[in-house]
Amino acid sequence: MSTIISPSLLSANFLDLKSEVEMLNNSEADWFHLDVMDGVFVPNISFGLPVISQINKAARKTLDVHLMIVDPDKYVEDFKKAGADYLTVHYEACTHLHRTIYHIKDNGMKAGVALNPHTPISALSEVIADIDLVLLMSVNPGFGGQSFIENCLTKVKDLKNLIKEKNSSAIIEIDGGVNIETGKKLIEAGADALVAGSFVFGSENPTKTISELKKL
Repeated sequence: MSTIISPSLLSANFLDLKSEVEMLNNSEADWFHLDVMDGVFVPNISFGLPVISQINKAARKTLDVHLMIVDPDKYVEDFKKAGADYLTVHYEACTHLHRTIYHIKDNGMKAGVALNPHTPISALSEVIADIDLVLLMSVNPGFGGQSFIENCLTKVKDLKNLIKEKNSSAIIEIDGGVNIETGKKLIEAGADALVAGSFVFGSENPTKTISELKKL
C-alpha cells in the first residue's frame, strides 16, 4: 500500500477555501484532514460542523476528521451528517473508549483513536483490534507549525508490533511536524498515513509538495 497523504486544511487559506479544496482534489493527496478544536481539550479553536459540511460539498476525496474536543460522543451523528468518512477521537478525551469506537462505527464511519505525545501505545492494547486508524500526535495538539517530537518514531514501531500481535487492521497515521525528512523516517518506521499542514500549504507549490510526500 502506498503512503496515504492527508493534507491538513487547518493551514489552508480560509479566505479562498474553495480554491484550496479544488487544489487538493486535483493533487495526489488521498484524504482531507480536518482538525476540529474546541479551545477546551486543546488551547486553540479551529472550525466545526458548518465548515466541514461546506467542504464536503466540494471535496471529492475521503474526509479524515480529527476531533480535539471534550465529550466527542455528543457529536458523532452530527459529523456523520457533515460528511466525515473517518472520525478520530482522542483517547484522553474518552471515558468509555470502547463505547465511543462503536458509536462511530454504528453510524457508518471508520473509527480512529488519537494519542497525545505523552500517552503510551499500551493504552490501546484492549481496543486496537476494534480500531480502523490510530493517529499518533508527533507534536502537542493545538497549533500547526510545531517541531517534530523524535520519540514518535519509537512509538510507531511499538504500535506496529501491537497491531501485528493483536491481528488488527488499523492504519497508523502521524500528525505534526511532517516534512520530507521526518516523513521518510516515519514511513520506514511503519507509518501508513501522513498528515501535513503548514509544510504543504506554506510551500510555494503545494501540489508539488504533496507529490514529493507521495513519492516517499
